[in-house]
Amino acid sequence: MSFVMFATWVLVGVLAGVLADLVMQRGGHGLKTDVTLGLAGSIGGSVLVRTLIHSTDGMVPAAMIACIGAAIPLVVQRRFWPTDAAAQEKGAMWKWGFGAALVAAMLWMNLAPAQQPAATAAVVEDKSYAVTPTTLKVKAGIVAGEVVDMKVTERVEKGSDRVVAQAKLTGILRLKNSATNQTVRLVAGKILYIDAQGRPIKLEDARSEPTVRFSSSSTLDPGQETTESIDVEFPAEALKAARLKEIRVDLAYITSPYHEDTLRIPVSIGGRP
Repeated sequence: MSFVMFATWVLVGVLAGVLADLVMQRGGHGLKTDVTLGLAGSIGGSVLVRTLIHSTDGMVPAAMIACIGAAIPLVVQRRFWPTDAAAQEKGAMWKWGFGAALVAAMLWMNLAPAQQPAATAAVVEDKSYAVTPTTLKVKAGIVAGEVVDMKVTERVEKGSDRVVAQAKLTGILRLKNSATNQTVRLVAGKILYIDAQGRPIKLEDARSEPTVRFSSSSTLDPGQETTESIDVEFPAEALKAARLKEIRVDLAYITSPYHEDTLRIPVSIGGRP
């Protein structure tokens, strides 16, 4: 039972009492008694019907049941316990106005549009796309390596799949200096997404170019390795089936001759006594 339904029972009971005092003046005990009888019949009858016969959620059936329940004690009082006092004619206008106000209140409560529930925060989840193969071999001159654990992830609204955050490519870049006599200083790595026609797939406007930047200390001596994390933008166009053919990584680095000499340091250590 909702608050609106209970309020409807109360309004119907009060309205029945006011109308009985206006229309069935002879035999009545006054407005207060009529309103009390109307309330008792409306609420009591509605509760009795909901408990023993049928529980209805419709406002129109509920109002009809409340009206019948309110009328029963009023009719019984007029039939079996009438009063012989003369009917009071004063105050009829305000009673009619009060009754009209009750009718308006009851109609507004039942027919007014229901308040919409407050919007709940949307649930956002990660949607991942598998990259096949997950490992990509790379080679640029004397620098070779691979990109591993590749995957594409975008953030979407659960249920509607509305994109909240654009797709990104993540993975691990492992590089090694394969030279024997040169040192390599890594500068940057540019990632290109190539379609089936061999053309680069461009990113949407206002999205930064997918670039891997190395720290200033990314210097590799011969045989040394380094590992960098990849977290770059991925074009939405490349998510379409059969649209993406390959991913290229263009490396930029600076080489310098590598020399290894020996320093000889003459020393002596005092003997024990």
